[in-house]
Amino acid sequence: MFDNFKDYLENKITLSEYELDLIKSFLILKKLRKHQYLLQEGDVWKYNAFISSGLLKTFSVDHKGQEHIMNFSPENHWAGDRESLTTGTPSEFNIVALENSEIVLIEKEDFDIICKQIPQFYRMANEILHRSFLASQKRIHANISLSIEEKYQDFIHKYPSVINRIPQHMIASYLGISAETLSRIRSQSAKK
Repeated sequence: MFDNFKDYLENKITLSEYELDLIKSFLILKKLRKHQYLLQEGDVWKYNAFISSGLLKTFSVDHKGQEHIMNFSPENHWAGDRESLTTGTPSEFNIVALENSEIVLIEKEDFDIICKQIPQFYRMANEILHRSFLASQKRIHANISLSIEEKYQDFIHKYPSVINRIPQHMIASYLGISAETLSRIRSQSAKK
């Protein structure tokens, strides 16, 4: 589990053995079974979570019991609730494993220590936050300006490694459409 995280870090930044050991000393390694929750609505999120292997989804459930998927997090991605982490307020989201998954957790205070002691780690984390913000902006823009067909193509482009690992009803939820509409769009796309 740590080796995947180490490889990820070494692809992004250069670290000394001391710095790697420092980072490793703060890590919490967690295995999740399929359908096991990493975060439940109402809990306060206290970690930065790196997905070493597997696949997670972040979602909320409305008052009618309808699931609204915000994000999918495959291996080599980060997951969590940034608002709950920074404000200490209860989360409005759930994060659950769609597959057996291995997660590297770093508590907020420990993450801050790593960022202070290893400037290149701080720069990497800042770059990840910027990319996450841009991805959120693009998602909002897509939701208000793209056709359903374009949203589906955008999803395929954004998640090529997981498209066949996610049930169709979850893709429909992420896109904000019915499973029937998604089925029609997929049929039309296959004919092109």
